[in-house]
Amino acid sequence: MKAPRASKLVVVIEDDPLVLEATEGLLRSWGCRVVAAESYGEAITKLFEIGQRPDLIVCDYRLPQGPTGVDAIEMLRGAFEIPALLISADASSPSSETRQGGYHLLHKPVNAAAFRAALIEASVLQS
Repeated sequence: MKAPRASKLVVVIEDDPLVLEATEGLLRSWGCRVVAAESYGEAITKLFEIGQRPDLIVCDYRLPQGPTGVDAIEMLRGAFEIPALLISADASSPSSETRQGGYHLLHKPVNAAAFRAALIEASVLQS
């Protein structure tokens, strides 16, 4: 008998509470464990509390306080090589930065099928 596969841990940083809740619910419905936060500071605090490194970062580009999504991803990746998705409603989001940073840019509103495909590509979900 195969041992059950541990679900992947995804950290989601999104300042809009409704989008954060919807994204968290969608990821949980796909079998992921989720750390949901409205800021980088909240995310890092929650990750330290559980003592685990995430398997994936999903982050909004425009955050109201502190770093941008790009900065937040880079700070979280400081100690770990973690796949990341950057999500933005801003059409002028830095696509060249995403390629250099090695993460995928999705534009809001994010289609659930495109989001799932990006998670499969990042090896967080099985196809």
